[in-house]
Amino acid sequence: MSPSLNPSALARLLGAWNLGAAPAYRELADVVRLLIMDGRIPLDVALPSERALAQTLGLSRTTVTAAYAGLREQGFLSAGQGSRGRTGIPHRTVPVSAPGVALPDGILDLAYASLPATGEVVHRAFADALTDLPALLPGFGYDALGVPALREAIAERYTAAGVPTTASQILVTSGAQHALNIVLRTLAGRQQRVLVDHPTYPNALDAIRASGSRIIPVPLPPPTAAGAAASPGWDMDAMVAALQQQRPAMAYMVPDFHNPTGRLMSDLQRRRLVRAAAASGTVLVVDETLRALNLDGGTTSPLAAFSAAVVSIGSLSKSHWAGLRTGWIRAEEDLLGRFIATRTTMDLGGPVVEQLAAAGLVRSLEEPLGARLATLRENRTVLLELLAEHLPDWQPERPAGGLTVWCRLPAASSTALTVIAPEFGIRLAAGPRFGAGGAFEQFLRVPFTLPPDQLETAVRALRSAQDRLDAAPQLRRTLKPAPAVAIA
Repeated sequence: MSPSLNPSALARLLGAWNLGAAPAYRELADVVRLLIMDGRIPLDVALPSERALAQTLGLSRTTVTAAYAGLREQGFLSAGQGSRGRTGIPHRTVPVSAPGVALPDGILDLAYASLPATGEVVHRAFADALTDLPALLPGFGYDALGVPALREAIAERYTAAGVPTTASQILVTSGAQHALNIVLRTLAGRQQRVLVDHPTYPNALDAIRASGSRIIPVPLPPPTAAGAAASPGWDMDAMVAALQQQRPAMAYMVPDFHNPTGRLMSDLQRRRLVRAAAASGTVLVVDETLRALNLDGGTTSPLAAFSAAVVSIGSLSKSHWAGLRTGWIRAEEDLLGRFIATRTTMDLGGPVVEQLAAAGLVRSLEEPLGARLATLRENRTVLLELLAEHLPDWQPERPAGGLTVWCRLPAASSTALTVIAPEFGIRLAAGPRFGAGGAFEQFLRVPFTLPPDQLETAVRALRSAQDRLDAAPQLRRTLKPAPAVAIA
């Protein structure tokens, strides 16, 4: 049964609301709106009927009706049946765009792999953060390390996962990308070598290039002959050889539900990687942003469990909401001190309220994940079935986790597909964006973050775009290059 709020309970929450500074209906609406925004009235709760609330507050029913009407117009109350509207928060009515990209109406975006917020959970976390905020207001608000409550919560998560960690080993950042830039500026640059698994996250490649470092790509092996359900993981012989021969300053790896392939590195491979990095004097930097999105239940230890020298980067962007802009670095204290010194040349700390909210989310990380993982499993199944039905020549690799499917195309058409895709209502990220030197023209990353009906629309659009290229091969030679767009 859906929750509801009785008139007496709402009256207690309202307190002394009728101050006479404005018409009664407006004051009533303003206080109810504030109660919803700060979490004291939860979302999706039925408010008392107009008649019942008017009787309890000693008001005319017209006053309560006008207050409720104002809340409905602002999006804080649903229409409901009769007068029993349900609380909510306003939703955007314009298309959501990719980072830095304004999308035309009707375009489905497959260039970024991200999810909407875990609504009620994130909203409640911010409401709790506002309660905790007054204790920090006497301070200056600058904290290059991060709010202690968040650093402690992150440290506890690592300790519980088998990586003993203290708050003094955590640096809070404005997302994983910010964390990587701090690490790169500290450890690499000046034509130093940075090893990456190949393909890899496009924004990481961009950051490495921008740092002045040289990218050393080590290819991931193709899926085995057993089909899309089987993955060989990483080519550790090639990885060890590259570490021995190139001796890079650092290696950036995504061992947990690798972006874009969704692979999960085994513990055996992790041990070997850590030993090889130590032997070559390479600082191993691991991106764990997707680690919580474990769809098949595979069990592995965090890479830092095999060596205290590993630098770990994490974030809430994929598991909860990219709008939080909260990430972190975990490292040994001496190295973390160097990261802090670098960070203060870039900024003096992150927003305090967001960090307080993130602390609550980290402490109750599992709360939204059950439903979120179930949805992602369903979406993954739907996408793979749609690809098999409409694009049977494509070879998708079934991901063990994460948010995307990495597809091998029957012809070198990834960039051409990206150029013409908007004509069919979709936006894509070409395969070469995930590699160095123009690699992966025969590959395309397809997220399964959209709901099933939109996934079907997107795959049908991919089929139509592929048909157009097949019918007019000359298009591949005459199309202008795809514009560089943001990818997440």
